This record gives sequence, structure tokens and C-alpha cells, in this order.
Amino acid sequence: MALTTYKPNTPSNRYKQWPSFDEITKKKPEKSLTEELRKSGGRNNTGRITCRHIGGGAKRRYRIIDFRRERRDEVAKVVAIEYDPNRSARIALLEFADGVKCYILAPALLQVGASVSAGEKAAPEVGNALPLAKIPLGTQIHNLELTPGKGGQIARSAGQAAVLTNREGDYALVRLPSGEIRKILGACYATIGQVGNIEHMNVVSGKAGRTRWLGIRPTVRGMCMNPIDHPNGGGEGRSKSGGGRQHLLSPWGHAKGQKTRNKKKYSNRLIVQGRKGVKGK
Repeated sequence: MALTTYKPNTPSNRYKQWPSFDEITKKKPEKSLTEELRKSGGRNNTGRITCRHIGGGAKRRYRIIDFRRERRDEVAKVVAIEYDPNRSARIALLEFADGVKCYILAPALLQVGASVSAGEKAAPEVGNALPLAKIPLGTQIHNLELTPGKGGQIARSAGQAAVLTNREGDYALVRLPSGEIRKILGACYATIGQVGNIEHMNVVSGKAGRTRWLGIRPTVRGMCMNPIDHPNGGGEGRSKSGGGRQHLLSPWGHAKGQKTRNKKKYSNRLIVQGRKGVKGK
């Protein structure tokens, strides 16, 4: 995917870098593979805001993605590469021999007309899904399962890829995109290749309105608030946290950077090396 730059005819175009969408081959989604997507505005079932900065945005329908690659040992043809408003990655429309269609995440270099399959007998080629026990060491993978049969949970965003580094008994050692090295059962499935839309991280929206179209509301600094609204609020002028020099806090009083992971979490035993180079971190 390439990025398009624009002449600075308007302030919003001056720094704008937007996808060229060259890889998109089909504009309208497969209607049978979409469903209604209701918005919560960041509120829970009692109406309280539990996730801030969410609201508004363009209407969209959810594309049903086959993260589990349920049809095994069957060859499917890539019919189209489509845009998905619900994720940063592109999606690929597959069609099986019996006419059934499904969506998967579109890896880089996957072309329309290619054939893909899932199963233990599948070749380790881009777009194919195999158990970790059958994938060659050093291969880039995405849509990686943590529990056999649950469906892919790791490396699903644009440009993401994990690397299969080693095997120990029933487990495979995988270096995740965060840098963490983790043991994952060899029976877990993963898809070969790197997730497409690699240049997504370099996109510059150019204006605040485009962020609102995505359903993201503005973020106000705590320093600009009153003491009743935020621990960092108050003070005369640009004071650091109410006139004092206290540490920066979240609205609920937690220090920023405070570790929130449970030290006794069951999966700690599966982490060989943490993302910061420390075991179990």
C-alpha cells in the first residue's frame, strides 16, 4: 500500500498523508457477511461512561471475519481485497468450491486470484493457516491463537507479524509484535505472512474532523481542568498539578506508568521473556 500526499491548498491538506487504496478491488461489502453494529458511546448497561473519548462517527456495519479458519483442508480462491472500517487491516473475500464465501484478514502480498487453505496439510505459504507444530521456524505469522480452536487473537492489526522462533515439547516459542517471547501450544493455528496495509502507521489524518468521523472524541489535558474534575487540575496559570509538584495522575488517582498486571496471573509461566526483556513482565 502506498501513501498519497496532497498539495497544501488547505490547512488540512498541508501535512495530510492518506492511503491510496490501490489494493482495494471491491468497494461494497458482501452483504451476507455483515451485521448491524450498534454504538455504545463508551457507556455500560447502566448508562455510565466507562471508556472515555468515544462517541459519534460515521455509521458502519460489522464485517464478520473468520478468525478461526473453520473450513479445513479445503481450497478457497481470493475473490477481492476490501476496506474494513472497523479495523486498520484490509480484508480478503474468499470463495470456496461450493460457493460459500467468508472474510479473512488480508496479509501483505496476497493477490486476487490466489488460492489459500487451512489445515495440517496446507503448504506454509502466504494466507494459509497451519498449526504452529507444522510451521517452519523463522516464519512470520499473524492471526495467532492462544487457545486451540478459539480463533486468532494476536497480531491482527495492520503491519503486525509474530515470528516462530523455537519449539519445546508440545509448545512453540513465538516472538510477539511487542517483543515478548511466549510459549504457545503447538496445536494453536496461525496464518502465514504479515498483515497487510503496512504503511498504516505513517498515515496523517490532517485535521481533527477526520478523527471525529472515526468515533473518537477530543481528549482534554487534566492540567486544564478544575481540581474537582482531575487530580492535576487547578492552580493559577500553567501550574504543575494545582500549584504543587505532585506526580502526574490519571483522573482516578493512579500514577501513570503504574503496573496493572496481576503478579500471580496464571499465564506468567508461559512468558519466557517479557516485552522489556525481563521474565514474566
